[in-house]
Amino acid sequence: MTRGKGDRDTGGTGTETSGSGDIARRLELLWETGRRPSRGPKPTLTLDQIVEAAVRVADAEGLESVSMRRVATELGTGTMSLYRYVPGKAELLDLMLDRVQRASENPADLGDGGWRSALEAMGHATLDLYRRHPWLLQVNQSRPILGPSAFDGMEKVLARIKPMGLADRELISAIIMVDAYVVGAARTQLYAQEAERSTGLTDTEFWQAQSPMLEKIMASGRYPLLASLDENTWGSDFDHFGFGLQRILDGLEALVTRRAGTDPQTTAD
Repeated sequence: MTRGKGDRDTGGTGTETSGSGDIARRLELLWETGRRPSRGPKPTLTLDQIVEAAVRVADAEGLESVSMRRVATELGTGTMSLYRYVPGKAELLDLMLDRVQRASENPADLGDGGWRSALEAMGHATLDLYRRHPWLLQVNQSRPILGPSAFDGMEKVLARIKPMGLADRELISAIIMVDAYVVGAARTQLYAQEAERSTGLTDTEFWQAQSPMLEKIMASGRYPLLASLDENTWGSDFDHFGFGLQRILDGLEALVTRRAGTDPQTTAD
């Protein structure tokens, strides 16, 4: 594929990196301080239209298909016209990240309960976001450019979990903890979907193909603990994601309870 001006090479890793390049220009675009083209004919597009088109391409064809040329084709316009609005793909990527986090796109209902229900709702909403936009897992967001959607979401969550009584940096750590868990679960689910597509075998068919050999191995007596497990242990009806999320919240609740009491370990945390 021929790269246009501003398109970045990912080095063959399949991962794009948020926050590379002109940080100041990205912030201008995200915070709407530099959205209108300053020269040339009257604009026929908006930056929102360009970003939404890029998200559609990524959702349908994968992040690797997103280029200035491909987005221009999606919009029925010339590639060069896009550069009047955004410098290139690297900057467009950060706009895409902010776009899918908008409240209208990602309506995370944190309910009206306490901090625990808020973090639980955040976890499920984030997992749903990755399911709708699996290309997000291909983006290195270790140093994100913070736009209005990120700030809006963080403000909303912090307002709900502030009563935990933890230090400010610990509140942020709790959010990071839940988010990291969700990313891992989302990646596992995505890999399973990709395996089914690439092999043509459903998950059930895959394990059925191994069943005759596995039954012989279990009957050999070599693995008594594995052989003693309930036959439903490996069933797909167990909510592993929900179970893990609840255990994380249990740990946080134990910390909150201890901090609210007189446990001498409080000063050590």
